[in-house]
Amino acid sequence: MKNYLFFSLLSILLLGCAAEKAEQADVKLGLQSWTCRNMTFEETVLFAKKSGIKYVEFFRGHIDPNAPEAENLVKKAFLEEHGVVAYSIGVSRTSMDKEENRKLFEVAKLFGMKVVVVEPKNMDEWDNLEELVKEYDIKLAIHNHGTGTVYGDPATVKGVLAERDERIGVCMDIGWVVAAGHDPLETYKGYNGRVADMHFKDKKVEDVDGKPTPIDTFIGEGHAGFVPLFDEMKRTAWKGVIAIETDSKEFQKDPTELVEGAKAFFGEHFDH
Repeated sequence: MKNYLFFSLLSILLLGCAAEKAEQADVKLGLQSWTCRNMTFEETVLFAKKSGIKYVEFFRGHIDPNAPEAENLVKKAFLEEHGVVAYSIGVSRTSMDKEENRKLFEVAKLFGMKVVVVEPKNMDEWDNLEELVKEYDIKLAIHNHGTGTVYGDPATVKGVLAERDERIGVCMDIGWVVAAGHDPLETYKGYNGRVADMHFKDKKVEDVDGKPTPIDTFIGEGHAGFVPLFDEMKRTAWKGVIAIETDSKEFQKDPTELVEGAKAFFGEHFDH
């Protein structure tokens, strides 16, 4: 009887440990290739490799859905040669033309991408985009920009999510959330598990000629307040890529310092 009780308690303990382990966050640090828009595709891949970053989300200047398949196969081979993964494409243009939008899903399928990031200007586009999500079983993530843009208000994003397939989620651009006057922690919580991708960006809003103007900063020097967000990502066992990105023309000239600073900040505040 004692042995039975001992092994029963041991089994419960081991199952509890396994469940706890299964619920841990799995967050990968990546790069949004818009950060390297002054570079070629090959230069961007080599920059990511040199920076110790494996996961890259490519914008269409580096991987074009309209390019011949042979051209994209060469790029796929280059990625494989250097151990870099194209995990996503975005922010991608979409339209009311379903077959034009299909090209995004075809290129994602070709590269084995898990998510396509979009920012449809016309809400009616969601009908054909949702059909493609169901057909290809590839996630779509809604990207946000600042105040006055289509998805600058998280309430608009939540309105789309409420009506659509669970595979339609959010690419939460943290810098633009801040620039639009929203709190990243509360915004993340409000999406209720539908955040599929993140852009690791920091901004502050300054008065420039009497106008509030969002300005990119080094990670941790803006108004994002990443630490509470990171804690919530851990608590909710978030899984995905948080991709370093900047809109700054100054940073894009040579993004090395920005990327290294972002890596150090992430290592200090998320990994520990």
